[in-house]
Amino acid sequence: MAVKILIKRKIKDENLDALDFLLKKLRAATVSQKGYISGETYRRFDEEGQSLVISTWQNIDDWRKWFNSEDRQEIQNQIDLLTDEPTEYEIYVP
Repeated sequence: MAVKILIKRKIKDENLDALDFLLKKLRAATVSQKGYISGETYRRFDEEGQSLVISTWQNIDDWRKWFNSEDRQEIQNQIDLLTDEPTEYEIYVP
């Protein structure tokens, strides 16, 4: 069963360009992962500094394998240095 992962981040305005760079790097690494279907990145319209990524995976196991991978964690650690609060992950199923 496909799953959607909502990834929410709050970031200081001066770090938005750096976040965009790291999200592109993360997406490039994600596309080759088993079970990855698609991803979309948004910035909140009415509130600066809020980012949302919606990632679709074939199943939760594929997502968890990617989530726990060293490649993802390395990039996420760099993102964590830019954010105001911890990254939030929400998992949704149909």
